[in-house]
Amino acid sequence: MLTLLNILTIKMLFYVVISSQTTAIVVYTSWERHALVGTDVRLSCSFFSWKWTSPDVTFSWHYRSDGARDSIAIFHYTGGVPYVDNKGPFRDRLEFVGNPSRRDGSILIKNVDIADNGTFTCDAKNPPDIAGSPSNVRLLVFENVPVQAGVITGAIIGVVLGLLILIVAIYYLMRFLVAKRVFSLSMSKHGKKGKGKEGSQQKQALAVTDPAKLKAAASEKKKQESRREKK
Repeated sequence: MLTLLNILTIKMLFYVVISSQTTAIVVYTSWERHALVGTDVRLSCSFFSWKWTSPDVTFSWHYRSDGARDSIAIFHYTGGVPYVDNKGPFRDRLEFVGNPSRRDGSILIKNVDIADNGTFTCDAKNPPDIAGSPSNVRLLVFENVPVQAGVITGAIIGVVLGLLILIVAIYYLMRFLVAKRVFSLSMSKHGKKGKGKEGSQQKQALAVTDPAKLKAAASEKKKQESRREKK
């Protein structure tokens, strides 16, 4: 009974997974995008689907400006053709730069202005995967580079330069220590040889300058000469 129950449970889980894989789609966008007045900004949108990319794939973009309650449709891609809204605020400034075959539905907003601040929503469908939630990206347009962004960028650059300097310093320090170690070993070897020679020379010098030894040597020399004369 227990085995049968386990089998039924596994089958139910298997069917749930399969059914979710055939209907689920997940849409991805950036969380926030920053831009300066007069520049162009790319709003990326992609999706994950369990199915191969369908020729009937669609992308839809909506826009809700800051302070507005409702959103408006600004772009739609279907049947292999992009459609840009010809009445909205982006009718002359929106360009489709995505690649649907690669699940990319990105758009480009040109010559952005402060009035463009708002939330952009991307939705994608890849039949038969059609169930999923759209994804939002907030656009913030500035007249000048935000102080916070400049500080963060400067901090990142400073950290990277600091790491590079530290790596170079460690490299040259290691080279110096290795060279110093090799030099010390070389000097110690030569020093031992030098000390051996100096020791023998000192012994010879002591033997020559010692009076007792000099007297004994002179006495021995006289004895040898006397023996020669007797012969």
